[in-house]
Amino acid sequence: MAEYCCRFCNSPLRSSMVDLGSSPLSNSLLKPGDLAERESVFALHPMVCEVCFLAQLPPLQTPQTIFQEYVYFSSYSDSWLEHCRRYVAEVSERLALGAGSRVVEIASNDGYLLRYFKERGVPCLGVEPARNVAEVARSRGIETVCEFFGLSLARELLAKGWQADLVVANNVLAHVPDLNDFVAGLAALLKPDGCLTVEVPHLLRLLANNQFDTIYHEHFSYFSLMTLRKVAEAHGLTIFDLEELSTHGGSLRLYFAPVSSGRGIQAGVERVLRQEIEARLDSLEAYQGFGQRVQGIREALRGFLSEARRLDKRVVGYGAPAKATTLLNYCGIGADLLPFTVDRNPYKQGCFIPGVRVPIQPVEALRPAQPDYVLILPWNLREEVMSQLAWIREWGGQFVVPIPRLEVLG
Repeated sequence: MAEYCCRFCNSPLRSSMVDLGSSPLSNSLLKPGDLAERESVFALHPMVCEVCFLAQLPPLQTPQTIFQEYVYFSSYSDSWLEHCRRYVAEVSERLALGAGSRVVEIASNDGYLLRYFKERGVPCLGVEPARNVAEVARSRGIETVCEFFGLSLARELLAKGWQADLVVANNVLAHVPDLNDFVAGLAALLKPDGCLTVEVPHLLRLLANNQFDTIYHEHFSYFSLMTLRKVAEAHGLTIFDLEELSTHGGSLRLYFAPVSSGRGIQAGVERVLRQEIEARLDSLEAYQGFGQRVQGIREALRGFLSEARRLDKRVVGYGAPAKATTLLNYCGIGADLLPFTVDRNPYKQGCFIPGVRVPIQPVEALRPAQPDYVLILPWNLREEVMSQLAWIREWGGQFVVPIPRLEVLG
C-alpha cells in the first residue's frame, strides 16, 4: 500500500487494522441498466496512526464522488426517529432552547431531526451536501444549505446570522476526509457559550463486537474518545460530557464547548476514558487479533448459507444498508447464496447491492417467498426488524444475525 499520512496529526500510517480486500463504494447501488458495466472497486484496508491512534481509511475517494447523490434516508428507521425525538426534547430542556435560539445541523439528511426543533418553534438550519436528500428536507419545510461543510462555509453562515446556540453533527464526523477543517468550522460556528453535540460509533465497540462491516469507504475515520479529545483540544474545544448509546452497535454522544466557556468535565468522560485505557486503545495491541475474528465470522456465515442451500432451505436478506456491501463482498456472498434482500426505502428497491449484485425488493416480497430464514443485514436494528416482521413465524421462519457472531433467532 502507498504511504499515507494521518488526517489529524499528519504522521505516516504504517500499522494495519484489518485488510478487508477490495470493495465497491457501499452506497453505489446498481440499477438494472448498470449490470452490464464493470464496477470500480477500491482497497478496504483501514490503518491505525501510531501517534494519535486514529483508525482511518486512506482517502481513495472524495466526498464529492460519494455524497453528491445519496441513497440513505434517515426517516425510514422508526427507532432512529424515536432516538432523535428524545434527543431534541432532552437537549432543548438542557440548553433552554427557544424562539430566540439558533440550531444548525451538519449532515441534516432529509430533515429527520430538525423537524422536531421546528415543531418546538426553535429556528433551525440544515447543511446537507447530497442534492436529492436536501430536496426532500426542503419539501418538508426545513431550510437547508446544500453544500459540504468546513471552515469556509461556517464563516458564510456566521455572516448570515447563524452563530449557533447548538450545533448538531450526528454520524457525520466519520465521513470527513479533512478532519481539521471540519472541526475548525464546527468550533467557529458556536456562540461563546454554545454547545456542539456529536454522535459517533465507538471504536471500542467496533473492536469488541467484531463490527467490521461498519468499515466502508464512506467512513474515513473510526473514533475513540481519547483521540477525539485530542482533536477537540487542537481546535479550542473541550469534551465536557457524554452519553453511551446503543445506536449503530454502540455509539457515543459527546458534548463539546469552547474551552473559554469554562464548563466542568462530567464523570462520564473519565469513566469512558478508563474503559479505553483498560482496552489499550492507546496501543497497537488493541488491534491485534481483530483480523482473525473477522475471518471467523466470514467462515461461519458462508458455512451457514452453504448448509442451508444444501438442505434446500431458503435464506433472504432484510435491508440494504451500507454495511451490507462490506459484509457480502468480504464474505463472497452473492445471489447464489442470498437470492434477494428487501428494504423499506423505495429509492433502493429495484436496485442491486454493488459488487455481489444481490437484488433489492420491497418488503412485501417476503410473504410470497416464505423464506426459512431472514438474514438481518442492519443487525444494529435487529429488535426493530424482528418486531416488524414477526409474521414470518406464521410459516416457521427464523431470523439470522451475523454480528457480533452468527446467531439464529426464533
